[in-house]
Amino acid sequence: MRIYLLRHGIAEDGIGKPDSERALTAEGKKKLHEVMKTLRGAEMKPTLVISSPYRRAQETAQIAMADLGYQGQLETCGALTPDSNPRDAWAEMRTKKAEQEVLLVGHEPLFSSLTAFLLNSPSLIVDFKKGGIVSIDMMGFTAQPHGVLRWYLTPKLAS
Repeated sequence: MRIYLLRHGIAEDGIGKPDSERALTAEGKKKLHEVMKTLRGAEMKPTLVISSPYRRAQETAQIAMADLGYQGQLETCGALTPDSNPRDAWAEMRTKKAEQEVLLVGHEPLFSSLTAFLLNSPSLIVDFKKGGIVSIDMMGFTAQPHGVLRWYLTPKLAS
């Protein structure tokens, strides 16, 4: 299985509203479209898209789905919220092992720690930018994952 981790785009400040209701900004949407354009050129074709329930992640997932031509349904998973545990996200992924390419859309600090967990490198530090995406090939579905980093793309590199 190939797993893509896509951090949500730039979101509005959380002043006066719950964190889960923050929307993407116009700049955040623009940068996401640039990232998706690069990924279309790389022929990225997820067979499943799963997102955090937070608004900014759902909006990011919708942009990715439209720009990549994904025709399936968006799944929502509570194990992809900012303060979730990487083990919980991996447990969810293990239930989807029949999928070839899975796009997960979520947040920090989860995605930097999830990247390290999937690569079986707990001391790895990842500077996971908003709108950034990482690609990891999984070598099985044991309780302790063993993945191979294929690439990491930031919005700055895509523009």
